[in-house]
Amino acid sequence: MSYIIAGLGNPGEEFEGTRHNTGRMVVEALAKKFSFSEFKDTPKIKARTSTGAIEKENIQLVEPDNYMNRSGVSLAPLITSVKKAQNLIVVYDDLDLPLGTLKVSYNRSAGGHRGLDSIIKALKTQEFIRVRVGISPVTPSGKIKKPSGDDAVDKHIIGQFKKPELDILKKVIKQAVEAVEVIVTEGKEAAMGKFNI
Repeated sequence: MSYIIAGLGNPGEEFEGTRHNTGRMVVEALAKKFSFSEFKDTPKIKARTSTGAIEKENIQLVEPDNYMNRSGVSLAPLITSVKKAQNLIVVYDDLDLPLGTLKVSYNRSAGGHRGLDSIIKALKTQEFIRVRVGISPVTPSGKIKKPSGDDAVDKHIIGQFKKPELDILKKVIKQAVEAVEVIVTEGKEAAMGKFNI
């Protein structure tokens, strides 16, 4: 069984290291851990791609090079049926989760995420796996402090991670890579059981 793993984000240097590019950071860490090929530009689907394997499963990594709200344009040529969609893993930043946490989910709505919305519309199905990586700040007591209002949300998601957040981010990226590995080797249910605590 082969998987396509998409790391969502925005192209261009100005977006590197921003919260909205968390999905890209995860797939890049995955490529490094499993010694995948170098990412290369694939103009046909307007994305950067890399290939490799986790255990015996063939994997194609995709970083859509359209902006976030057009992510689906890059995936539609690769995912041509609902059956293929079931082997798609989309990794992305999630404002509904606090920084330092992640969740594995399947066949859910976009939850207001423009990148996911674009993918659902382009593929005409919600039946794919998601690895949602939290990016919302938390209070000292650990309560989520989600930004409110369009301007505050936009500013937060395209802002750079602050220095203290980077240590938390490193740990959660490592966990997200592990979550993808479990999905590929043991199945999505096993990953949900292990990471959705």
